[in-house]
Amino acid sequence: MGLRFRPYPGFTVAAAILIAILIGLGAWQLQRLQWKLGLIADVNGHIAAAPISLDAALAMKADQVQYRRVALTGHFDNAKEAYVFTTAEGGAPVYHVLTPFLTGDGRTLMVDRGYVPKDKLSPGTRTPVSGETGLVGVWRVPDAPGAFTANPDVARHIWYARDLQGIAAADRIRLTAPVVIEADATPNPGGWPKGGQTVISFRNEHLSYAVTWFGLAAGLFGVYLAYHISKGRLRWA
Repeated sequence: MGLRFRPYPGFTVAAAILIAILIGLGAWQLQRLQWKLGLIADVNGHIAAAPISLDAALAMKADQVQYRRVALTGHFDNAKEAYVFTTAEGGAPVYHVLTPFLTGDGRTLMVDRGYVPKDKLSPGTRTPVSGETGLVGVWRVPDAPGAFTANPDVARHIWYARDLQGIAAADRIRLTAPVVIEADATPNPGGWPKGGQTVISFRNEHLSYAVTWFGLAAGLFGVYLAYHISKGRLRWA
């Protein structure tokens, strides 16, 4: 007694191609998993490292400086605040305060000082930070506005994304680098804005995707065998 198998040629070719594609997609997701784990490790290392100078940050490549803490010394140009609408936990409307920061050697960076509630939107309701000051913040390249991002209210300096190009053009600011420095949680005078709002969150579902693709490949192979068994073309004889 032995196993006899007489496969249907066309069905076999089609099944082999589909199974190969599914296995390839699963292998690709495993590669993406390793890439994502490496990215997360790099970011965690950057955020935990000691603050670096602006010169050091500008000398690095974009992926090397992203999420690093940077120490700046200079003063805020409070007359050119911009406000980016978002929501806090619970859905309450809040605004991130973006303020140009001028260093002593004439360079300008945009600092996200943190968020304020709507009743603290006007600078007159807050204690200003004036004169020479130092800060530490996280170097971030902000996401560009999406296709469905609402148009800004330029007259009120309200934006719905951290559109650095648009904000800089509206207030005639020449930024040294197209980045946002997200201020740390050091308290501001009067308590507003509230800094330390950097969020590190990377979606990582590559392993589940890989299992899904491999499972589909195994399922298709099972269907292939079952079909041939039902037709008497795979049996013990």
